[in-house]
Order: sequence, then C-alpha cells, then structure tokens
Amino acid sequence: MKLKFMREFQPYLFESLRTYTKEKFMADLMSGIIVGIVALPLAIAFGIASGVAPEKGIYTAIIAGFIVSFLGGTSVQIGGPTGAFIVIVYGIVEQFGVQGLALATFLAGIMLILMGVLKLGNVIKFIPYPIVVGFTSGIALTIFSTQIKDFFGLTTPKLPAGFFEKWGIYFQNFSSVNIWATAIAVLSVIIIVVTPKIWKRIPGSLLAIIFMTVGAYLLKEFGGITGIETIGDRFAINSSLPGIRPIGINLESIRLLFPSAFTIAMLGAIESLLSATVADGVTGHKHNSNVELTAQGIANMVVPFFGGIPATGAIARTMTNINNGGKTPVAGIIHSIVLLLILLFLGGLTKHIPMACLAGVLVIVAYNMSEWRTFISLTKQSKDTLMILLTTFGLTVVFDLTVAIQVGLLLAVFAFIKRMNESTQVSLTTDLLDISKEIESHSGNLKDEVLHLPRGIEVYEIDGPFFFGVATKFDEKMHEIGDAPNVRIIRMRKVPFIDSTGMYNLETLCKSAKKEKIQIILSGVIDSVGEKLKRSKVVELVGEENICANIHLAVERAIVVNEEIIEKKRRKLKSL
Repeated sequence: MKLKFMREFQPYLFESLRTYTKEKFMADLMSGIIVGIVALPLAIAFGIASGVAPEKGIYTAIIAGFIVSFLGGTSVQIGGPTGAFIVIVYGIVEQFGVQGLALATFLAGIMLILMGVLKLGNVIKFIPYPIVVGFTSGIALTIFSTQIKDFFGLTTPKLPAGFFEKWGIYFQNFSSVNIWATAIAVLSVIIIVVTPKIWKRIPGSLLAIIFMTVGAYLLKEFGGITGIETIGDRFAINSSLPGIRPIGINLESIRLLFPSAFTIAMLGAIESLLSATVADGVTGHKHNSNVELTAQGIANMVVPFFGGIPATGAIARTMTNINNGGKTPVAGIIHSIVLLLILLFLGGLTKHIPMACLAGVLVIVAYNMSEWRTFISLTKQSKDTLMILLTTFGLTVVFDLTVAIQVGLLLAVFAFIKRMNESTQVSLTTDLLDISKEIESHSGNLKDEVLHLPRGIEVYEIDGPFFFGVATKFDEKMHEIGDAPNVRIIRMRKVPFIDSTGMYNLETLCKSAKKEKIQIILSGVIDSVGEKLKRSKVVELVGEENICANIHLAVERAIVVNEEIIEKKRRKLKSL
C-alpha cells in the first residue's frame, strides 16, 4: 500500500532524471535562463499590483517556482505568482493586512494538498468552462481598472476597492494626466505587442522595462523631468534574501479568512491544471494532476513564511519554457536560480523601473487574460451558458472572486439538474408493448416482439438517471391515469444510477402501492442499481419474485399476479 502511494505521488522530476542526458540539460539551461528573465518583470508587476512590495513577487517566483518544479507532476510547468491572484490578494491585504494574506495562503496550501491526496485533481477539471472564462475575464477587467492611475500618471486620493467607485475617482481626476507617464505606458504596450513579430525568443515585457527604465532615467537626470514615478519612489526595495517570518494562526482568523483561502485554493488548482493540460497538448506528455496539486499546496504553505504571495502554474511562463526548448522540471529549477541571482546582484536596479511601464505590462497581461473572443462565442450558446458566464463575470467585477465562484458553481449545478431532468423521460404503456427494436426482443418471432398487456397492467419505463431532479416527474406520471391498475411494471433497464432521493421515492411508491393493493414489478434492473436496491427496503416491499431480469419475464409474472388479484376480487364480490 505504501509503495503504491509513493509511486502514485512520485514527482515527475525523479522519473525524468532516470533518462537525463547532457543534451537535455543544455536545453533546460537555456530555457531556464530565458524563463527566469521573462519572469522577473511579471513577478515585480504582480507583487506591486497585489498590494505588497515588489520583492515579494520575486520571492514567490523563486520559492514556489523551485518547489513546483521539484515536486510537481508535470514536465515543463513553471510556478509563480500570476495575474489571476491580483484581485483576491489585493482585497485580503486591504482588509486583513499582510499577516492575513500569509495565513490565507497557508490555509490554501493545506487545501491544495488535501485535494491532491484525496485525488480530486480530475474532478477540478470538470468545473464548467463558462465559470472559468467568466471569472478570468472579470479578473482581467479588474486588473485593467487598477492600472489606470499609473498608466496615465493620475494624481488621485486613495482609491476605493469598488469597481464603479474606482472609475468615478478616475473620471473626477482625469485632468491630472501626466503626459510623460502616459507616453511611457503607451510605448511599453507598443514594444510588448511588436516584439514577438520581430524577435520571438525575446520577451517584449523585458525589452519594454529595459528601454523605458533607461529612457525615464535619462529624462530625469538630463532632461529635468521629475513627474515620472518609479518603483523606488513608492517602495523601499529589499534585494537581500528573505528571513523566515511566523504566521499568526488562531481560530478567529481562520474563520474569517477561510472563504478567501478556499478561493485561492480553487483558483490555484484550476489555473495550474489548466496550464498543465495546455502543456500536455504541446509536449505530448501526460501530467499527474494529483501530484501537481500536492506540489502547488506545499509551495503555498512555504511561501508565506518568506513574505510571499499565492502561487500557481503560470500558463505564459510555461509556454515560454516549452517554446525555448525546456524538456524537464530542471528548466523550472534553473529559472528559480536565475531569479535568485538577479535579486541578489541586480535587485537594486529595479527601483528605477517606471510605474507607468509596469502598468503597460499589466494592461497587456489583462488583455491576454480577458479571452474576449471566447467570451463572445460563449454568449452565443445556450441561455444557461450565457447566464452562468455573465453572472460569474459580473460578480467578479462588482463584488469579488469568492462570491463569483460560489454563485457560478451553484448556477451550474442548477443548470445541470435542469438538463438531467429534461434528459430523463418517463413513458407509460397500457395496451400493446412493442419491443421489436429493443435488445430484449426475440428476433424472428413477431409474437414475442409485441407484448399484449391485459386490462389492469401498466408498464412505466424510466429512461435516464433516477435522481432527486426527476423524482417528482415520476410521481406526476403515476397519477396521469384515473383508474388504479392491479399491477405496475417499472422498466429500469435504462436507469444508469439511482441516488438516495430516487431510492426514497421508489420506496414511497412501493408503500403506497401496497396500501392500494397494487403490485409493483421491477424489470431489467442493472447490477449497480440492483446492489443499491438490496440495501434498501424495496426488495422487501415488492418481493424478490417480482424483480425480473427482462420485460418478457416481467409481463409473464404480471399476468399471473393480475389474474390472482382479479380472482380474489371476484371471490370477494361473491361473498357479498
């Protein structure tokens, strides 16, 4: 048992090292260096946008990136801070401070580990796509709205958390636009957009930061321009190694932060597995979702002790790793080492990066996250899809991600029940039962293919799962006929499963039939449903002899029982 568990949760790194070669190492080395350079501006931008110091984003990319690659279940996944967390992290910092964020991240890590150990990795993949697109697009719009101040260099009071309130402040203070900041932001966007068309291997965000930082420095030093705000103007940057910090854990804090921690865990699980699935499609490998969730959980339990923020698998950096030749998790480990070296030896230079340039980087991140083409295509599908999509999107923007995911999942469940209810049909036959096109028919014998049902016998067929959503439909069908029959045959050959409510409904039906002196006969019950029936009172109520393997036996039994009931009624009338 222990060996089986170890095999199931073995990190991909250990497997890849068995066949590791010098060629693979050189490919991983080059890719790791490039990904590390690409990750730098994003880590800084995500840290600042999340409401913490810029080095916190770098710490997260280093520590989480190393752990995810070392313990993860994918070959090329790159872990670190992502844009998806910005909104939820900013909200936690505003409400509970950095200590609250540390506890929420730690709790999320525990949840992710539990998801992995309980093998819920495959279940996470079944979260409806409209919910994923809805909250991702909502996050993108929210990120975009948080960058307007720095993009245009506006002078504003402290911005409120609300989306509409924030835009109200922007419109009121738009006259304070800083031309130099706006120019830097616009040029940054242009560089990021144009670079891939010229140099595919060089990240546009890195070029934008280098050029705009140099340009802003020259304007300040030699042009006398003082209105360009940089990271150093807003933050005191620490380019040394982080110390270990305790996390304050108490029941009251856990109670308050549990919903936010759950949202971080769900978001981290969805994004990391989505990234791993995309990577599988490109590399041809198959990731282990449960190992990946466990690694993500360990990463999120560790980073808070070093002042880090939530981390997950990053699709953009993972694809950069693939496109630059990364072969194994070693590339992700090298990416972390590169980031560590940059922090220690070049970290002081980050204070010169203009805030407007980072705003331009995040505007592009928001655009790429928005998936607006997918969003528009989903609006053209069913009404249920449109309702789930717009509700999740709207709640993410107006309220927060926690509410959006909870309500979105609830709507998805209701939509699923509605579709299942519509797909399950209950039909009634009272005279001739044509089974010529069914598997239960006897080919070549017309007599056996059309079964005659004597007066007093009804056949009900349930086509689809018998669960709480269709229990009332079955009841309604039972009461459609005015006269009560002597025998009711219930065909269950097309019932793939029955839940506790369906079982309760069936038991109630059998009890009511017994009081009304109507015999219930079950036909064609499949093995899995039959096992559940044996553990219920249904077998006792109808009798084992009245549970038949097929419709032929059920009708034969029904005719015998019907004649017995008619005979009893005849004798009773004679005695009167």
